[in-house]
Order: sequence, then C-alpha cells, then structure tokens
Amino acid sequence: MASPTPGSVSPARARAVAAIERASARFPDLLPIEIDEDGLDPRDAALAHAIGDGVARRWLTLEHLLSRGMRQPASRCEPLVRATLLCAAAQIVLLDRIPRHAAVHEAVEQAKPAGARAAGMVNAALRRLCELVPDDKARARRERYTGATDEIPLAAGGALALREACLPHDPMERMSIATSVPSNLLARWSECYGEVGARGLSLHALVHAPTIVNIGNGPPPEDASLWAAHEEPGFVVWTGPRSDLGSWVASHPHAWAQDPASARCVGLARELRPPTILDLCAGQGGKTRLLARAFPDARLIASDADTARLVHLRSAFRGRTGVEVRAPHELDALRGSVDLALLDVPCSNTGVLARRPEARYRWGRAQRRRLAEVQRSILERARELLAPSGSILYSTCSIEPEENERMVAWACDRLSMRVVRDALHLPRGLPGDPPARYTDASYAALLSPRA
Repeated sequence: MASPTPGSVSPARARAVAAIERASARFPDLLPIEIDEDGLDPRDAALAHAIGDGVARRWLTLEHLLSRGMRQPASRCEPLVRATLLCAAAQIVLLDRIPRHAAVHEAVEQAKPAGARAAGMVNAALRRLCELVPDDKARARRERYTGATDEIPLAAGGALALREACLPHDPMERMSIATSVPSNLLARWSECYGEVGARGLSLHALVHAPTIVNIGNGPPPEDASLWAAHEEPGFVVWTGPRSDLGSWVASHPHAWAQDPASARCVGLARELRPPTILDLCAGQGGKTRLLARAFPDARLIASDADTARLVHLRSAFRGRTGVEVRAPHELDALRGSVDLALLDVPCSNTGVLARRPEARYRWGRAQRRRLAEVQRSILERARELLAPSGSILYSTCSIEPEENERMVAWACDRLSMRVVRDALHLPRGLPGDPPARYTDASYAALLSPRA
C-alpha cells in the first residue's frame, strides 16, 4: 500500500471518501456503501472497504465523538467535509496499524477543495479526536463492554476505553450512540423486546456477519481449510478466501450461501404437497433452491419485479430442469392455479443489520408506510394467483411487528386468509461470539384461505 506524500491522498482513502460523500448527501436514506475498486490493488481495495464499512456501521458513534470538538455538529457539514471527517474518524477509532498522523494529514488534504477554513476545522476536530482515543487501542481495550460513558463496544468483543467519559448519561441514548442504532429504532425494540432485548439486538448489529453456506444433506466442502462447522445442522461457515466462494458454489449445486434464518421459512410448509409453486420475490434465488430441494416433484416458477434480479435468476437457473423463470407480466397465466406462493417481501431488514448496516438509518415512519404498501400489494397479487385451496408462505428478514404479525393479520382480514402457523426467530450472536453461533433474524407465516 503506497504511503501518501505531502499534498497527496492514498488511493484507498480517496475511494472511501468518495463513497461516503455520495452516501452523506442522502443520509439517513442510505443505500449499501459501494467502493469503486477499479485500478486498486487488493490491499488498497481491502482498506477502502474497511473504512467504508466502519463508517456505515458506526456513523452515529463517529459523528458523536467528532462533534464534541466542533463548533457545529459534523452532521451539518457539507458532504465532502462530512465524509472526510467520518473516514478519518473510522481510521482513528476503529482500525489498527494506521498512523493517526497520516489519517489527519490526508483528511486535511481532502478537505482543502472546500476551502482553507474547512481544512482547518477538519484538522482541529481530528486532533481533538486523537486526544480522546488512546494511542495504543489494544492496551485500552476492556474485555467486557459494561455500558459505561467512557467506552464503546467493539465488533470483535470487549470495548474501547476512551480518555474521557463523553457518551450520554441516559442509558438508552448512550446505547444508541455506542452501537450507532437510531434512537427511534432502539425505542421500538425496547417496546417490543424490553430494554435487555433491545441492548442485545443493538450489540448484534455490530457483529461482522460470517459467510454461511447451506449444504443441506450434502457433504461438507472437501477441503477442511475452507469451512468450519456451524451450530445449525446443514450449514457451514465459509473460512476460505471470499474470492473463491463463487467458483466453489458453482461447482457444488447442492450448496449456496444462505443464513440459517433465511432457510427456516420453507419448513413451515413441510406438510404440503403443492403441484405448482410460485416464488414471487425470488431475489437471488436462495429460497427458490430451498423450494426445489423440499418439493422436487413440483412445478416451480420463480419471478421478481426487479429487472436486474430477474436477469440473475435466468442466468442462475438456465439449463436447470424443474425451475421456470418468468417476468411479472407473464404470471397472469397462473391465475387460480398456484398451490403455494412464497412471498419473501421487501422489508426494513432490521433482522439483518449485521449484514446490511446502512438499513438501520432508513428506519422511520415514511419507510414503514412505503414498505407496508408494497407488502400489501404483493399479498394481493399472490391471492389473485392462488388456487382455491392454495397457501401463501409469507416471509421477511424483519423483526418489526407491523411487517410481520400485523401484516399477516391484515391479510387474514382483507384477503380471507387464516394463519396455519408462524414463527419469529430473533438473531443470535454477540460481539466476541464464535461465527458458528451467528444467525440473522427472520419471520414467516403459512396462510391458507378461510373455509
């Protein structure tokens, strides 16, 4: 990795700041942080991703620590300055083996296009942050996060002890800042799951989720260096190079990347024998593969309203017997003939925040209204296509009642359905826990027409 020279900025940091600048212009309505890797060597690309991921996971934490040394909050700075501060703060607070003087120097250089005053403000804010964060973070690490006002929890477990107690005194506000979970979302979790449950969910969202492979009843990977056992039978944790996963999965049709929580929904329909199955929101096809495994004799149709996902589905299942991929406008021919419709609906992703860290900031009333409209529309469409005795398998990766139990209650009331069975699985795994314990969260409900 090239060292920056005076007046220059390292390629990794330049790409990270560019990505966060785009994100900060639309915060809190964030999309996944995308780093432009074009022309970067692998080490620079890895560092750029580490900086971008650190900001995405700890946006509120970093802005709180920065703002204590600023005349105006970091959130009010223009996007370039805000991104420059956040990326430097991620390096200083979260990453090891990066000289803090280099992080400060590069940040000042990147802020100069915004003017000398902005560059001076960046320099002052980051120097105050360096005074707050110990030089030797390893020695300042506490083995257990206690929730004190002078510590922030770490993704790998334990906590970083700061030189001053600068987090809020209110316990819930402090947890919001410490874990970078917005206060409105944390309050909802506390309402639904109690303060202890909300604390656990917030800490879970800090974990760097492992890559988990669904191998079903197939054999585990031949090379034991590529995997480790998971606590859930039929799953392994991929430990090999991420760059090798795609080719390995392509050569093992019985296996695909999938969290155990995502796979649980199909089990609710295990007693059915549906001749015709429709996966209406098939996405990347993970649940389509589950359906093909569980119901090998069924006619299976996969579709998705997103054009890019539909193209991926056609490629993934090309030449595979038993799975038809159809565009949404082609589904009218199925009206009244679908025996099982799987609806893995778009949702807030609050059950997968460890994998989708940016989703936590989007959660709010406007998003809930928009998603509810989409979810109801998908349920109505599935009901039109359903056979008289057909079933709907409704699924989300959310832990919010209005997307789960309340949406199912709406379907029962408005679409003349009844709940056969449902299940909510909260996430497992806290910072410091082994990857084999980790799972996302999920909800699923099997619905049948009322007699």
